[in-house]
Amino acid sequence: MIDDIRRIAAEAGDAIMKTYDGPAQVETKEDDSPLTQADRAAHNCIVAALTELTPDIPVLSEESEGISTEERMSWNRFWLVDPLDGTKEFIKKTGQFTVNIALIENGESTLGVVLAPASGLEYFANRGNGAFKRLGQAEPEKIHVSEIDKDKLRIVASRDHAGPKVAAMLEKLPSAELVSMGSSLKFCLVAEGAADLYPRFVPTMEWDTGAAQCILEEAGGAVCTLDGYRLGYGKEDTRNPSIIAAGHPTLDWKALLPKD
Repeated sequence: MIDDIRRIAAEAGDAIMKTYDGPAQVETKEDDSPLTQADRAAHNCIVAALTELTPDIPVLSEESEGISTEERMSWNRFWLVDPLDGTKEFIKKTGQFTVNIALIENGESTLGVVLAPASGLEYFANRGNGAFKRLGQAEPEKIHVSEIDKDKLRIVASRDHAGPKVAAMLEKLPSAELVSMGSSLKFCLVAEGAADLYPRFVPTMEWDTGAAQCILEEAGGAVCTLDGYRLGYGKEDTRNPSIIAAGHPTLDWKALLPKD
């Protein structure tokens, strides 16, 4: 189904871009996060298309309403969607926002598409077939995590906004190069070998990580909780714990964690 999901992501991206050049009409959700007409348009587009494509597979989107915890925890297979990941980036018009669509099977992400519609940059993967990157109309290219240079690790983080735990980690690595990026593209930088590590100690939700996790895993990396277990899905709480998105398996990222 990967080509169908890529097409659906592209259609959602087109819906987002129709409002990109104008002033964003911003509402505030209960958790104080922003919501725009582009979020709603992409959500409606994706849910309708997935429901038509696979009527037997339920859809959980960030903008879904009326789905109880009991109902979604009964799902062994479901679509996990963030119709516009990086709404703040959309509002600021940085271009660093994405459409994320993942297929979750028995708690694991087995298919993922991440599309940045402002740049035409696309990443996609499905279990056992590798991870790919495509820019514009070019042919997709297979991507892999890169070998580790321990003297110059590349870490996706921000000195200003990543929080004290990331700052403590960076103090251990004075020669590290910092890479800045918005939305789920941070995971994809690790997947394509442009960064080595993405520590995330502040909250994410399942729909923030599902699609990119499949891409990173198929590129040879991992998304783990701090105790080293693979990040799973279909949890009672859709909020993720602190996570590490790591590239090459030779990187001992646990040794870099700040002490509590």
